[in-house]
Amino acid sequence: MDEPTVKWSKERYDEIEAKMVPFLKSSGYNVKKDVQFLPISGLVGTNMKTRMDKSICSWWDGPCLFEVLDRIVVPLRDPKGSVRMPIIDKYKDMGTVAMGKIESGTIREGDSLLVMPNKSHVKVIGLNLDESKVRRAGPAENVRVKLSGVEEEDVMAGFVLSSVANPVGAVSEFIAQLQILELLDNAIFTAGYKAVLHIHSVVEECEIVELIEEIG
Repeated sequence: MDEPTVKWSKERYDEIEAKMVPFLKSSGYNVKKDVQFLPISGLVGTNMKTRMDKSICSWWDGPCLFEVLDRIVVPLRDPKGSVRMPIIDKYKDMGTVAMGKIESGTIREGDSLLVMPNKSHVKVIGLNLDESKVRRAGPAENVRVKLSGVEEEDVMAGFVLSSVANPVGAVSEFIAQLQILELLDNAIFTAGYKAVLHIHSVVEECEIVELIEEIG
């Protein structure tokens, strides 16, 4: 907005918003609920940490960027829930070390867990956050977990470290709700369509078995 040809122009701001709203709606966003437009300058920090002065932008009466960020509702992550840690990488270091982000539950040194989908029973013999050794780690933390009971070559990126009592499900087919953003030229999206599936750290070739219904 501080670009010399714009100079905090409300007309330019309104033009950008008018162009973005249809695109965001077509991409599945609830614009009224999930999107906040505001003028800022990332280069000099105007209207980012504190509200800008009226002498800079006389027509803006809204919040600054930090205020908008502070109002965002943080997704609930249950530290007492079943353990779910998608594995993004692994290596060998006097045992098998799995790397990933804990999505649910709490992992403690000494815990017995399952590596899914191969159902390997493992024991946690070490936990690291960055370079620090810890005894426990919870949701949203990126950790390195040293395991006994499984060989490094038997753990793959995309596997999930989970609770023994409530392991993550493993299936070969599932029903998904998809939004098609782009298809290859002349491609027809129908039963038999082959694609590559990306879910958390999983990357797998897949095939559409059946189109159940068109939504909207």
